[in-house]
Amino acid sequence: MTTSTHPFDKALKIHHSDIRVGHFTGMTSPDYWNMVGPFGGTTAALALQSVMQHPDVLGTPIAITVNYAAALEAGAFDIQATAVRTNRSTQHWTVQITQAGASGAPNMTTTATVVTAARRETWGESDMPMPASPRPETVERMSIGPSGVAWIKQYEMRPFSGGIPAKWDESLSHSETRIWLRDAEPRPLDFASLAAMSDMFYPRVWLRRAKHVPAGTVSITTYFHAGPQQLAEVGTGYLLGRAAGQQFFNGFFDQTAHLWSEKGVLLATSNQIVYYKE
Repeated sequence: MTTSTHPFDKALKIHHSDIRVGHFTGMTSPDYWNMVGPFGGTTAALALQSVMQHPDVLGTPIAITVNYAAALEAGAFDIQATAVRTNRSTQHWTVQITQAGASGAPNMTTTATVVTAARRETWGESDMPMPASPRPETVERMSIGPSGVAWIKQYEMRPFSGGIPAKWDESLSHSETRIWLRDAEPRPLDFASLAAMSDMFYPRVWLRRAKHVPAGTVSITTYFHAGPQQLAEVGTGYLLGRAAGQQFFNGFFDQTAHLWSEKGVLLATSNQIVYYKE
């Protein structure tokens, strides 16, 4: 069970309104603020939260795609989660996040699709083993220092490969990061926090070029490969994260990420397309 006093739970606190089924209201959290809006992982978690709190939800999440049309501004927002199709084993959802504009009319900031499923016991195996890594307690914790990006302080990060460049000298390198991570304030892992952590990796273009160019996620898709039991086994432990870029072309690139438990269970994978500005 999570506690309502944790910063992440406060950030995900939404209220089901009386307007219509699946309509929720909430407020942005300064604890997870990024440069021009909320941390994108928190926004993804909010979209997922609206489905998980919907009275008609079936099963648990297996996929979520979030499209960031515009940054949320500080303040109130609305979420509408709608089940567009329910099958025997899967349920398909659309989610929209809006904020009132200057005229009072709603402005679309985020669209998402979510797929939930009633999983059944079957054969299973992983073809993506966890890479060899040092124990998390032997890796130095990343020091944040003064920063206007609040959300980073909410996570404990221990990179042992591909950390943020020490020098922004435009030297060419690889784009892979390997890192141990978890909530800075202990919190048991759940689907919402797993969705958020799938978006924790800084833009791969920064590492690939050692150049600090403006960049931001346009769309991210996360696949969940575990159920509540596997997440409960993680508890407040570390996740091993691996992220790498794949193709950089004319202002956009994609990056992939994997998240394993300390026991080597692949919990989630993600792909995102990122904008960068020259």
